[in-house]
Amino acid sequence: MRLKDRLARELRFIRKIARTLPRVKSVSPDSANLVCDDLQAAMDKWSDRPAMTFEGRTVTYAELDGIANRYAHWATGLNLRRGQTVALFMPNRLEYFCIWYGLSKVGVVTALINNQLTGAGLAHCLNISGASHCIVDPETSGAFEEIKDTLETQVQQWMLGEAHNEQRDLVQALKSCSHLPPDRSVREGMTARDTCLYIFTSGTTGLPKAARVTHMRAQFYMLGFAGSTGARETDRIYVTLPLYHATGGLCALGAALLNGGAVVLKKKFSATQFWPDIVAEGCTMFVYIGELCRYLVNHPVTEAETQHKLRLAFGNGLRPDVWPVLTSRFRIPDILEFYGSTEGNVSMFNFDGKVGSIGRIPSYLRRRLGFKLVQFDVENEVPVRGPDGFCITCGSGQIGECIGRISNDPRTEFTGYLDKAASEKKILRDVFDKGDAWFRTGDLMLQDAEGYYYFIDRIGDTFRWKGENVSTNEVSARLQEALGVLEANVYGVEVPGADGRAGMAALVTDEAFDLEAFNAHVGRELAPYAQPLFLRMMPAMETTGTFKQRKVELVAEGFDPAAIKTPLYFKDPEKGYVKLTKTVFTKVVSGGYRL
Repeated sequence: MRLKDRLARELRFIRKIARTLPRVKSVSPDSANLVCDDLQAAMDKWSDRPAMTFEGRTVTYAELDGIANRYAHWATGLNLRRGQTVALFMPNRLEYFCIWYGLSKVGVVTALINNQLTGAGLAHCLNISGASHCIVDPETSGAFEEIKDTLETQVQQWMLGEAHNEQRDLVQALKSCSHLPPDRSVREGMTARDTCLYIFTSGTTGLPKAARVTHMRAQFYMLGFAGSTGARETDRIYVTLPLYHATGGLCALGAALLNGGAVVLKKKFSATQFWPDIVAEGCTMFVYIGELCRYLVNHPVTEAETQHKLRLAFGNGLRPDVWPVLTSRFRIPDILEFYGSTEGNVSMFNFDGKVGSIGRIPSYLRRRLGFKLVQFDVENEVPVRGPDGFCITCGSGQIGECIGRISNDPRTEFTGYLDKAASEKKILRDVFDKGDAWFRTGDLMLQDAEGYYYFIDRIGDTFRWKGENVSTNEVSARLQEALGVLEANVYGVEVPGADGRAGMAALVTDEAFDLEAFNAHVGRELAPYAQPLFLRMMPAMETTGTFKQRKVELVAEGFDPAAIKTPLYFKDPEKGYVKLTKTVFTKVVSGGYRL
């Protein structure tokens, strides 16, 4: 790259950093200014402006704040004290943000539970959250009803809709609650170190873990994206990602609401409705995960897809093969790709628009940000240590695990999970010096000679499908509860044209196994993204010398009936599990099924 071009690139980078850093530098862990205070200031400043549109209804900032205040007073009316938890188990809807924002005003923690969870996974999340109350709506109340008797403690169900049986009517309860802000004295003594939210993440193994999101961490998310996106009062941000995730629920909402812009919220993503919505609502930005973008480029061409007013798309996981198609076909002027995790202390932005990269850290910022790539033993899934016992940093072009230094600096702390043992597993100690501690991202990356980072893969028994991390151990456990299943070995396989890896399960069964009953069990016990797309029937399961199930060979063999002699099945979207014949295989790999 010529010196002139390099200088121009650095100038653009510095300008974008300059609009981001001042906002996040104002955040202090010991400050009494909480994320709800940042939001309250925005509500007061832009009170008459439209704040959010959902299913044809638009509310102003003042109205949005009024809804939130009712939830704050509802919580105090129940004598919920600061630090106590309310579980929020609903799909996207207008009230979603208002609930956790309102509860944060009185110091109550909100556990944002994935609305696709069912069965043991749902019960686990409710149990570890410690919530005594759970807010549901007609779409999620059924799943709650099925597991309520298995919970460790009694959890009162509040229905945002028509209440039945033991449910309490939240709509009616809110009518007697004030729309005015609660007195700030109710959270006197709280600082930004206190917990605001629990956001659940699959992690690398086991059941979902509750990541502790402090007010400070929520501020980093919301203020960071309010700056990095360059959002303005005139912007309208299209949000079709679930609000229980940080990307949609904090990053996107922060970009809009802390700048006086508007959120156009959808219940769920629809490739068919995406561009008509963008055009009709006059949206100027949208937030994505990689798979959403792949759905868009795989969708037939429509007239609306180039009639928009978009100036930016921002998100994470955008694949290198999808990126140029997204920008050229849909004429999107700018892409802001970023990297980060709910609980982690490593984040970066691709301010340069380098296709395929998750970001670049110039040499003058590397020491301050404190993360490195270390050489990694893929077979044993541990970082490589040298003769001196310390880890070895990667050179240019070398793949390694990304780790982030843990310190007292609020930008690099690791607040961890509710489960202390799970938190400890994410910490790597004595890395470069005796006594130091680093957060393990669980992600393999490489850095090129220009300083750009590229995501390679996740470490361990987790694969990504439909924008969600799927724990193979957890899915195996649920499958082995099905009648007739003796052993289950779950892994991810690549499907041509699909983002991430689709779930596949190798099963050892007995005469009690019934395919229809198994399909019903899968639908009942697992979220849609965790349900195996392919089944492989095995006479026996191959294991290692230490009795660990072998996966490498199974992953390599995939799901091709021409190469596998034992029975294979495919989960047809309409029919359930059907025989995976050569005809079905051809239809799957050619994109004939909507996966």
